[in-house]
Amino acid sequence: MSTWPASAQTRRRVADYWLAWRNFRPEMSLESLVLLTSLFFSVFSNISFWQRALPEPLVQWKLAVSLFLVVTALHAFLLGLVANRWIAKPLLSLLLLVTSIAAYYMHAYGIYLNADMMRNVLQTDVRESSELLSAALMLPVLAATLPIVLLWRVRIRRRMLTRAFGIRIAFLCGLLLLGSAGALLSFQDISALMRNQREVRYLVTPANYLVSLSQVLLADPPGVKPPRLPIGTDARLLPVKPGEKPRLLVVVVGETARAQNWGLNGYRRDTTPKLAQADVINFSDVTSCGSSTEVSLPCMFSPYGRRHYDRGEIERHQSVLHVLQRAGIPVLWRDNQSGCKGVCEGLAFDRLADAKNPALCNDQRCLDEILIQDLEARVPPGGSDRIVVLHQLGNHGPSYFERYPARFRKFTPTCETPELGKCSREQIVNTYDNALLYTDHFLATTIGRLKGLRGYDTAMIYVSDHGESLGENGLYLHGLPYAIAPREQTRVPMVMWFSPDFARDNRLDTACLRQRAAKPVSHDHLFSSLLGLMRVETSIYDRSWDLFAECRGGAG
Repeated sequence: MSTWPASAQTRRRVADYWLAWRNFRPEMSLESLVLLTSLFFSVFSNISFWQRALPEPLVQWKLAVSLFLVVTALHAFLLGLVANRWIAKPLLSLLLLVTSIAAYYMHAYGIYLNADMMRNVLQTDVRESSELLSAALMLPVLAATLPIVLLWRVRIRRRMLTRAFGIRIAFLCGLLLLGSAGALLSFQDISALMRNQREVRYLVTPANYLVSLSQVLLADPPGVKPPRLPIGTDARLLPVKPGEKPRLLVVVVGETARAQNWGLNGYRRDTTPKLAQADVINFSDVTSCGSSTEVSLPCMFSPYGRRHYDRGEIERHQSVLHVLQRAGIPVLWRDNQSGCKGVCEGLAFDRLADAKNPALCNDQRCLDEILIQDLEARVPPGGSDRIVVLHQLGNHGPSYFERYPARFRKFTPTCETPELGKCSREQIVNTYDNALLYTDHFLATTIGRLKGLRGYDTAMIYVSDHGESLGENGLYLHGLPYAIAPREQTRVPMVMWFSPDFARDNRLDTACLRQRAAKPVSHDHLFSSLLGLMRVETSIYDRSWDLFAECRGGAG
């Protein structure tokens, strides 16, 4: 029997469906379109919010209804303020796409889109962002395609200007009433949620990234930034004794190393075997200034710290590195990351992430040993004291497997993809620990180079900028608001090494310092500790925040 009639029938059906689609041009008011889009956001784009705000949705049904009304009214109100017939479709299409992608990353990594996270996004370079672009990103893009296609089939009803204005005012007032009714329906529960889990508001999508982005742009508008204001203008270098060699201090700023996986802190694995043999002083209880590089790096080199944290003041003023240089100590920043975030503005800077070294670099990244590849040439013997800052790539995620050479693949199985959702937690931790093994090797190698450096008394301080979540409580990476960031993101390793001559000439009692290392410290100590260690006198030095003060012989 011939199959041609059935084929013809199929073709006719396809033609009918296509004709029906071409004729599908529903007309609706702009306000209805805004409300439907807001309902879509509430239902499909806020999974992370609902999971965090409503751990028992059936029991908390009244709160669920209240929050649904409030969230829907909020988005509809915000859209109703800006949408008009000419920009509605492009605007809503963009929001549908971006919101779908944002919801994906929030759910996949447990991140919150507050102002600090938006700064991280805006400051991310091409290398970092490319590691987060994977095939899995096609899922949210495809999820946004259907509503966008349907959106463009809608015809927006035309109205006279005066009538449209009146309807829009009534629409906005109705949304205020709807949101208020939702809030009053379960006022006590919503109040308790906002009081006990204030950060949950950063999960309400797309309001979270829209409001946070507005805050960032208002606080730091695009354009040429004014020069940073000087600090420590009275800084001067104290005289040295005759016969003392100049000092070279290497400050290694680690990346995303967390204290919980640091072998010297008693971790179940020996992730620091070489440092254990290098006679370093390990600080076992160190708190970071932030949970992201964008916050921690400027903060740790500022006089404000976490105890007087003011992002605006930190970004408007110079860092301790400028004070040291002003006192006559040349400073060199060598970077294998995404820059110094303004900390080294105007100082000598070596960008090594783009270096061409086939032994240490590929087309995307360089291993951290590139930072010390030509260290001796950059610090010629003789002259004055010097400070060199080495900014590591370290354990920057999610591509932990690309942070170390193959010979450091000790803990297996590993996660060989930036899509952490495809790996077990064991694989992720193994890969992360291998990257720490490489940091251990890098630091030990740096110490070895400093030992062989002639003409200087040498020392090294290593401290990570922040920690990392590796799946605990469904969280990955870093950058949670500091108030709720887990210890994994705010407890960091710190070690110090001093050559015998450096310790002697600086009157450092290393036994005393080892005892001090067992007590809690933080990034806040770095500012005055660097000034004290390099014997710089200035009115902004605070002896109570100098880690070395109580272990330094003679006057502090």
